[in-house]
Amino acid sequence: MSQKLSASAKRVQQALAELGLDLQVVELPASTRTAQEAAAAIGCQVGQIVKSLVFRGKHTERPFLVVASGSNRVNEKRLAMYLGEPVEKADAEFVRAHTGYAIGGVPPVGHDCELLTFVDEDLFQYEEIWAAAGTPHAVFRLTPADLEQMTAGQIVDIT
Repeated sequence: MSQKLSASAKRVQQALAELGLDLQVVELPASTRTAQEAAAAIGCQVGQIVKSLVFRGKHTERPFLVVASGSNRVNEKRLAMYLGEPVEKADAEFVRAHTGYAIGGVPPVGHDCELLTFVDEDLFQYEEIWAAAGTPHAVFRLTPADLEQMTAGQIVDIT
């Protein structure tokens, strides 16, 4: 593990190691807060960026994670159908309380609590994808199979 990583990025690197995944977190000088910024900083397609989005069940207040292709917009009605309750996008305070990370740096793993996760099936068209790693400047490269393994997420059509 690199000593140059910030505390949040080190936390993600540790979570990856605990899962037995040999994936390397890197911090970039350019922002990776949005899918467009991340794609530009990495030099890949926007669709190869994994957006980790937290939603809240409107009735249960339960947090849910959607890991979606950076080029896709999550269809909240479809997500509600999978969950059996209406959903809303979580605010920054809710996201930090349940993941331990700020919006713009939420990784697909290493959260403060276990999150039911849905994985966008469109990510499986790429050999290589990139996910946030705890800060708006940290990312790691992985495969869709790695993402499925690390999240134990349900693969769905989310758009």
